[in-house]
Formats: sequence, structure tokens, C-alpha cells
Amino acid sequence: MGANLSSSFADPNVYSLVGSLCLQPSPPPPRIKPGLGDLPESCVALVLEYLNPSEICRLAKLNRAFRGASWADFVWESKLPVNYEDLIERVFGDGLEDKLCKREVYTRLCRANTFDDGTKKAWLDKRTGGVCLSIASKGLAITGIDDRRYWNHIPTEESSFNSVAYLQQIWWFEVDGQFEFPFPAGTYSLFFRLQLGRAAKRFGRRICNTEHVHGWDIKPVQFQLWTSDGQYASSQCFLEDPGKWNLYHAGDFVVDGTNASTKLKFSMTQIDCTHTKGGLCLDSILVYPCKLKEGLGHF
Repeated sequence: MGANLSSSFADPNVYSLVGSLCLQPSPPPPRIKPGLGDLPESCVALVLEYLNPSEICRLAKLNRAFRGASWADFVWESKLPVNYEDLIERVFGDGLEDKLCKREVYTRLCRANTFDDGTKKAWLDKRTGGVCLSIASKGLAITGIDDRRYWNHIPTEESSFNSVAYLQQIWWFEVDGQFEFPFPAGTYSLFFRLQLGRAAKRFGRRICNTEHVHGWDIKPVQFQLWTSDGQYASSQCFLEDPGKWNLYHAGDFVVDGTNASTKLKFSMTQIDCTHTKGGLCLDSILVYPCKLKEGLGHF
């Protein structure tokens, strides 16, 4: 047995087999192809800068690189209005910008932010970044508003301010308002949100009481708009379509960006005292960029 073992060690074929087994190289590890996760955040952020906010938020879910890049300040600063600092100061007051990053500033401005004792709201349109503004009926000068024989403020879920001014009957119909706001450069439209009739709910269903609706088909209502730089617009319209909220277009104005803020004055009147009018709900004044006007129902 010892002879057989020694002979096997002496066999050159055995050495050859053992050597080939020992010297055979191990296979190389599989090559890992680079993916989106290998991109530097700085490069991803440069791409995101050219996308709209909804696309940025969707891509942020891809991986860690895209998520980190989606928080870059310069990405979101490009989505903000050029005068966003003035907007922040007017709506929120001083100091907010120093506490938040640009993405948080954008998110905050896209909400309907209430200011001026709850009589105004301002927000950014998420699709276009345009600045929008609304003014509650309580923020307007309404002739006879303190006399409950004519006007009443009634609570309702159909208003973003949870309250509208309801006209029962009056001879001299006049609503005025003015405000100053830092609109970015662009062209804007001003609307009155009105409804003939008083809406309510009964057994969970919406109904509209048109008992007091009268006088609006005799003479048209006049809408007027003035700006501090001399612009003027006016329109006339019969109020119609009881039971439905409508936007009545008062006029357009242009902001060229040379002034820090724009002063606006507007009115809605029907002062023909040969007849009374009533049954009208006044919700608010709306100011939208003209590029959003086509998507609104108005007269």
C-alpha cells in the first residue's frame, strides 16, 4: 500500500492535474452597469431645474440622488415669482424666508394664504406659478351693508371665506374696493364672484331660494377698474343664471414690474333708482393672470 501511495505522488500526470487545478484563475466578478443612482446630485439638480414642480416631485421618488437634488434651492427659486420676497413680506410678514428653504417657500406660497384680518387670500397657481388673489365680501365697501333691511352676512360652505354678503333688496346698489399688492409683471383679470339666489341644504341636497331675485334684467350692472398708473377698464352685464355661481369680468390690467406694488380700485354698480333689485349673493373679488382666464367660467 505504501508503494502505491508513493508511486502516485511520483506520477507526473498527478502533478500536472494538481498544478492545473491550483493555477486556474478565478472568474472575474460581474460588471455592474451604472444607473441613475450613480449620477451626482449636482448634475441631477441641473436637469430638474428645467422641469415643472409636479415633474420634480415625481422624479424625487426615484432614488436618493434625485430626492436630494429635488431640495436644491436654485431648482425651486426658478419656479418662484421674481418678486417672491415682496410677496412673502406682504402675506406673511418679515423673517419667513430666512427660516425656510426655497422648496418650502414654494410649497407655502401655493397654499391659499389668508392675511389682512382674514379678508384676503393669495396663492401661486401650481401649473403656471402665476400669482392669484381673492378678497372677501367683508373686505369691500358695500353701500347699506350695516342696515340689515338691505344686506346680511350669511355663513356658507360655498365660499372659501365661509361667508357671503346677501342682498335682500335695495335701490342704490354699489360695491367698491381698493387694495395694494406686489403683483409680478404680467397681465391680470379681475372678476366678481356672484350668484342670484340664496343657496342652502335640505335633507343633504343643495337648493337655492330665488324668492328675492328681481331687478337685474331691467338695467345692466356696470363693472369698473382703475390702477394707480392710469389704466382703466369697464364692462356692463345683465346678471342671470339663478342658483349658480358665476365670475363676472370687470376688466384687465397690466403690471410692468417697474413699481414694487400695484394699487387697484374697482367697483360694481347699478344705481338706477327707478327700480329695486335684490336676491344677490356676493362672495368675493378674484384676480387671476390672464393666461388662466380661459379655464374660468365667466361673463
